[in-house]
Amino acid sequence: MLGYKIRLYHHAKFFIPRRLQIVLRRGLVRRQLRKCAGVWPIHEPAKEPPPGWTGWPDGKKFALVLTHDVDTQKGYDRCMELAGIEESLGFRSAFNFVARTYGVSPAVRGELTARGFEVGVHGLYHNSLLYHSREEFLKQAPQINQVLQEWNAVGFRSPCMYRNLEWMHDLEIEYDASTFDTDPFEPQPQGLDTIFPVYVPNRSMDDGYVELPYTLPQDFTLFILMEHRTIETWVKKLEWVVSNGGMVLLNVHPDYTSFNGRVDPYSEYDVDLYRELLNHIRSVYQYDYWHPLPREIARFWAGRH
Repeated sequence: MLGYKIRLYHHAKFFIPRRLQIVLRRGLVRRQLRKCAGVWPIHEPAKEPPPGWTGWPDGKKFALVLTHDVDTQKGYDRCMELAGIEESLGFRSAFNFVARTYGVSPAVRGELTARGFEVGVHGLYHNSLLYHSREEFLKQAPQINQVLQEWNAVGFRSPCMYRNLEWMHDLEIEYDASTFDTDPFEPQPQGLDTIFPVYVPNRSMDDGYVELPYTLPQDFTLFILMEHRTIETWVKKLEWVVSNGGMVLLNVHPDYTSFNGRVDPYSEYDVDLYRELLNHIRSVYQYDYWHPLPREIARFWAGRH
């Protein structure tokens, strides 16, 4: 169950203009940054591999997993452009859609999967309601499971990275991606402290799902809240994860990517920053990474258990 302050914030933010929200959050992040130098963007204990770890398939140095949370209609309208950039550079990713906030066309889902991408569920609504109580979670879980079945999806990511890993067992999923190795700027700031997937068994230990933490900072944090204008932080964290043989998992939102060169600094950044990162990965690490979809790395990890 979410704390009182988090629930109060999500009720109050509907009455605060979006630009003012960003200004306030930027001030909060600046204060937090001074306290987080030792744990963000790199938290050294997270590099420890799990017991019995023997490495990635085909002897690759690291795993590369690309994901996208599509929070709004604006993001939904930009999905195909973002997919096209990745496809042109030889990459594939997973797009996580909010099921009840905007219309998710079967044609769009079908085209993405036909082109080698994956579709996941990003909640029914993009708010914190799912975790306000156990009763609310159990109310929404059957509806989420129905969407998973209709979309032929096996992955879930909670809106705003809220989570309760025990409750997730009520979802019919192979993996969840609502966590991170370290990110003190999130509403639930406790990280998993690992750059590897984690198997989450149920209480009877006879079944479970795989948790996939993101290990590069989110684009919204870097480019909107922190107002970065380069990919330096992404590159620094990427190098560290690679050097420790972990999983590079990135979450980029099409909602915040600008494709026309006109950038609203309160809500967007130039998509060329993401393109630059992909080109960097391709040129520097071309033969070093295993590049699965989330469902593929989840199945690989579940196979270890």
